Amino acid sequence: SVPRPRLLAVDIDGTLVNSRDELTPRTQLAVQRARRHGIEVVLATGRRYSRTLPLVERLGLDVPLVTASGALIKHPRDHRTLFQAHFDRQLLCSLLSAVASHGYDAVLYTDSYCQGFDFYCPSLTVDDEELADYLARNPGCGREWPQLMTSPPDGVFAGFVTGTREEMLALERALALEFGERLSLHVLRSPRYLGFMCELAPQGVTKWSGILRLARQWGVSPDEICAVGDDVNDIPMIREAGLGIAMGNALDVVKQAADRIAPSHDEDGLAQIVEWLTQ
Repeated sequence: SVPRPRLLAVDIDGTLVNSRDELTPRTQLAVQRARRHGIEVVLATGRRYSRTLPLVERLGLDVPLVTASGALIKHPRDHRTLFQAHFDRQLLCSLLSAVASHGYDAVLYTDSYCQGFDFYCPSLTVDDEELADYLARNPGCGREWPQLMTSPPDGVFAGFVTGTREEMLALERALALEFGERLSLHVLRSPRYLGFMCELAPQGVTKWSGILRLARQWGVSPDEICAVGDDVNDIPMIREAGLGIAMGNALDVVKQAADRIAPSHDEDGLAQIVEWLTQ
């Protein structure tokens, strides 16, 4: 038995949904059960805001969403923005220059859901296999900004570069050496896409920073939070929450940060977690 938290922070890919990107009836019922027991369920995801909304409707959640790995928090009821990370323009331009010197284009996120798009990239027609795959799977979601790598649009709060795992890990190492603490970096792969992503955000921006922001507003202390996830961008919240749980399908480094390991996402692991928390 574990103490009942007041806030349950839940990752989406690899946690809430299974390997077929399905929200199962059992998991759906578990989220409803948690809420009936007074636990506020907050989605904390690397996904863009627009890609998180369909799940919100199915789960009946009426609380803000922590999206883009903590860089954008919006309320699904009226799409108002509660927090948007800020990239210092000089830092962003230096970062883009470094990315370009390694031979890559970046995709940059802006808070433009209400204008009908989510991101900018230098071109929507690309040769790069991984970026072409990303763009093909997100038709209509991007806008071209040809001078992006030298003169990016205003309002950028985060972004990413995509390529093979080895390429992205090498890029992450190079950027970490050059920029150190001024950036929040991690490499991960969404099951939806061909490539791995090196995610780029301003210093201190994580899912945990987003969850903490909401928790403070609600008078919830860190030890009253349970956080669940499976990938590297979940480590801060799993490590810092009162109870950090890694899914059975999580990376080893995530399991090492956790207090407890749940069954996998293909075994409705989140439903098991809710049973632990509400029994």
